[in-house]
Amino acid sequence: MHRPLTRLSKDSVKNMNEIFELRGEYIALCDLLKTTGIMETGGIAKQFIADGNVLVDGQVELRKTNKIRAGQVVSGDGFEIKVVAA
Repeated sequence: MHRPLTRLSKDSVKNMNEIFELRGEYIALCDLLKTTGIMETGGIAKQFIADGNVLVDGQVELRKTNKIRAGQVVSGDGFEIKVVAA
């Protein structure tokens, strides 16, 4: 079954500031956005990242599976996630 493409807008991002407790060595950027509820699905998260809407430590990050580790800050328009060790 063919699905229509979904257009993402910055308005669809939930406003939030969150502290994420990392239990392992790292989490993939797209998984972090999905796990924290910033994005509803991993596919939407990947497209959002590819469109240049996500910053890691203040720099635009385009790698969808970039390894996010404790001490890093992931942000964008309307959200900020501080990653800490559990």
